[in-house]
Amino acid sequence: MIFFAQVAANQGDIVVNEANEAGASRVRLTPSGVQFSGDLEVGYRFTMSTRVASRVLQALWFDEGIHSADGLYEACLDLPWEEVISLSDTFHITQTVQSCNWLKNSNFAALRLKDAIADHMRALNDGQRPSVDMENPDKTFHLHIRGDRVTIYADFSGEGLYKRGYRSGAVDAVLKEHLASAVVYRSEWYKKLKEGEDLALLDPFCGIGTIPIEAAQIAYDIAPGLTRKEPYAFERLSSWDEEIYNKVLDELSDKAEKAKERSIRIYASDISRTNVERAKAAALKAGVLDYIDFTVKDFTRFTEDDVPCTSGAVVTDPPYGIRMGGQDVEKLYEEIGRQLASLFKGWYVSILCADSRLLGNIDMKPERTNSLYNGGLLCQLAHYRVFTDAEKEEMVEKAKARKAERLATPLSEGAQMAYNRIVKNLEALRPQMEEEGVSCYRIYDADMPEYNAAIDLYEGRFINLAEYAPPQEIDEEDASRRLQELVLATERATGVDLEDIYIKRRSQQKGKDQYQKLSTGGKFYVVHENGIALLVNFSDYLDTGIFLDHRPIRAFIQEHSEGKRFLNLFCYTATASLNAVKGGAVSTTSVDSSATYLDWAMENFRLNGWSTDIGNFFYRSDAIQFLWDTFDRYDLIFCDPPTWSNSKDRQSFDVQRDHARLIDAAMMHLEKDGMMIFSNNFRRFKMDESVLEKYAVEDISESTIGADFQRDAKVHKCYIIRHKFKIASQKKRVIRIRKDEDGEA
Repeated sequence: MIFFAQVAANQGDIVVNEANEAGASRVRLTPSGVQFSGDLEVGYRFTMSTRVASRVLQALWFDEGIHSADGLYEACLDLPWEEVISLSDTFHITQTVQSCNWLKNSNFAALRLKDAIADHMRALNDGQRPSVDMENPDKTFHLHIRGDRVTIYADFSGEGLYKRGYRSGAVDAVLKEHLASAVVYRSEWYKKLKEGEDLALLDPFCGIGTIPIEAAQIAYDIAPGLTRKEPYAFERLSSWDEEIYNKVLDELSDKAEKAKERSIRIYASDISRTNVERAKAAALKAGVLDYIDFTVKDFTRFTEDDVPCTSGAVVTDPPYGIRMGGQDVEKLYEEIGRQLASLFKGWYVSILCADSRLLGNIDMKPERTNSLYNGGLLCQLAHYRVFTDAEKEEMVEKAKARKAERLATPLSEGAQMAYNRIVKNLEALRPQMEEEGVSCYRIYDADMPEYNAAIDLYEGRFINLAEYAPPQEIDEEDASRRLQELVLATERATGVDLEDIYIKRRSQQKGKDQYQKLSTGGKFYVVHENGIALLVNFSDYLDTGIFLDHRPIRAFIQEHSEGKRFLNLFCYTATASLNAVKGGAVSTTSVDSSATYLDWAMENFRLNGWSTDIGNFFYRSDAIQFLWDTFDRYDLIFCDPPTWSNSKDRQSFDVQRDHARLIDAAMMHLEKDGMMIFSNNFRRFKMDESVLEKYAVEDISESTIGADFQRDAKVHKCYIIRHKFKIASQKKRVIRIRKDEDGEA
């Protein structure tokens, strides 16, 4: 028999292992699940043992030559349906359709299959046929169509394998059982368990107990089929064999009985007494109450006495977002990080979170991460190791030794040349930057063609090194070697530790790529500019949160903001808005289509002690749409659009093609004596003639490029745009005076 296990994204490898352990053969991972072969015993064993698959199907027939809906009907009409369904059965059909150009409506395919079954059975039973039941059918068939290949399955498990049967009633913000098992399987705790180490597990945000219950069943080999109350779908199939089923059931029971000798302790706590009581009731039904120690406790108030043992693993799903009910979730995660660092030294930690930005508040670097889906919600499972003091000291000493060895090694000829150039640039720039009070600036920008990168120094502590993508004809190994040489030269020239040099590959970004995160470290640092504190992130995004080439523009905005109403379009992290507030603006409005950047912007405001409610407004919107949908007027507008972008709400934006339309829309909101600052980074940008005709336009690009960007004078273009004024002229009357012969007028 051929079986197919439906699996959530990124969990197929776990189910492959489960199929192999069940004795399956020809196990194959597909984009939507796992296919495997086996007899009834394998099918029963897998279905009763799997903790991660959501549904199991048994393949009945397939056909690779279907080219139309009528062809589907004809092929299915000839199948021996009497072998799998009787007149007394009710049935239902589900379907999935992929890459099929002969079918416009997937529901129509299910209808044609239903017709084929009904007509086939009528022909055999004097016009009688089984009935369709959408709610509680005896048999469910699944129709899968991919191109011209059609496969018909029988539902083998029944829907909802995650419904273990140990909890009842609707519960808000509940982690599904099969996802909880996937979390446990991904944890270091499970790896140690497989290696024979009986490591303790703690879930300090246990809720109604799903993670500790699943962990206990895994630890003590209690298969989900041993506690399931609902019958499986295979018990209603014509292939049902009770003898084989009982054999598998006895086998699983014996395995659980032998595991009782283990001494693995699982600890669970929650701030809610109601949750803990419900978790105990569920654990009792699941047969694992004796293996779990439940307590009512606020994790943020844990002391050393609350830590159950000297080493173990924390595996948990803390609350986030709407689950916090309006409380300060960032502060909760900061407190989680502090508690882990101070009380759980030597422990492993796995934290599931649907908002990966919150993980940055943990203030630890994850050793690895997994992406999992909770329903349609993408979650990050981050794994940490909380080092002991001795381990930390050993790591520091090793790092010092590596650095000393690295600095003692002579640079290659090319790296020495790069070092000399960076030192020369620093000697020229550093005095001027210090005089201007600038702490974040560019120290190198592809000065040497063979070392094609931009290097930015932040507060003397961090380096952001962005390598420009090399041409395709450049050998990849050569490019990699030169990048490494540049990194070593940068470390030696600046004194910034190698660990604080962040390397990125910068290339033209289009479509979804331009907004894609690079990682999920979530580590933010504070830097300063123009008397303002700013959050920067070197690891998670291509840009750090501040465009250094715009520093003079931001200073200009600060100088001209007093008493002004300020609008910031395409605001990014709202650094320009911060300068407007610093300069005395009476209000600021910051607009961006990215929720991530707006959150970042508001954090920048809070960092400086400025309100995000009164006087400072943030709108998640496409900038052009915002201008058309609103009527407010402003004294000062800053507009810095991307060179190219797309949006689900409109067509793509091209700054050269569309800037005139954008400027017209913005100028409708500018007071008659107001000023608009328009900037962009398109190197071949040319202002549209219609803009020059309608408005007073002044190119101030040269004065807005700092000393650290003089090597790249085309890094941006910047203009001041004002309304033109018509000067009313008075008509003059000309009087001609003539004289007579006597000279009289």
